Amino acid sequence: MLIEILKSILFGIVEGITEWLPISSTGHMILLDEFVKLNMSDAFIEMFLVVIQLGAILAVVLIFWKRIWPFSKNAPYYIKPDKLSMWLKIFVACVPAAVVGILFDDYLNALFYNYQTVAVMLIVFGVLFIIIENRNKHRRPQITSIAEITYPAAIAIGVFQLIAAVFPGTSRSGATIVGGILIGMSRTVAAEFTFFLAIPVMAGASLLKIAKFGLAFTGVEIAVLLVGMLVAFITSVFVIKLLMDYIKRHDFKIFGWYRIVLGIAVLAYFMILA
Repeated sequence: MLIEILKSILFGIVEGITEWLPISSTGHMILLDEFVKLNMSDAFIEMFLVVIQLGAILAVVLIFWKRIWPFSKNAPYYIKPDKLSMWLKIFVACVPAAVVGILFDDYLNALFYNYQTVAVMLIVFGVLFIIIENRNKHRRPQITSIAEITYPAAIAIGVFQLIAAVFPGTSRSGATIVGGILIGMSRTVAAEFTFFLAIPVMAGASLLKIAKFGLAFTGVEIAVLLVGMLVAFITSVFVIKLLMDYIKRHDFKIFGWYRIVLGIAVLAYFMILA
């Protein structure tokens, strides 16, 4: 059991780091699973790799609580209008990925959840990050606050999120940040909207996986899952704060280069093994 707990700690650290950086948490988790195998059933591992994200979600809730909590004793009808508008846009952005996920989750997992897809999408979106950042180098963002995001813009972000939901290695945060910058958002707004969008998306995906797995957990499975989520939460708190400070002074090109190098390394590694 101790070995499995130590493995879950490693998975939690990787999840907490890669969930918020635009380098693909799913891709890294799939790759980590190639080298650090949990001694659990395939069904549990599939569920674990998704549900561990709940720990990362709690970090967003903790850090941005005042920004996302929509209720107030002083607001009309006890709801803050600006927060209600933000959440409506978030749910609109969730629709494309939610519909496809519910209808085709198992099919997409079987078809695309492999190292080839991860490596290719790491490279493709790495190149996109560099191109888009170079293109926008001297452009001023048109959307500089969450309140300025329109419903068409939210739908556009939802389409980019759908790409990430279909192709592991894309990075949900990477895809939505790229989409946000393309439609004129500042890096800070694109990152914040990505964080907020993660809350219903990850919660929904986790509940779906738990429902499919069932509630018949063993004691070891519960321990492994809870430890992974706790470590993901603690790691995410630090990573989110570091990322928000970083993007105030830097662009995302370093993540693009990282993705390209990692994607090439993954393809080379598995080609050598083959």
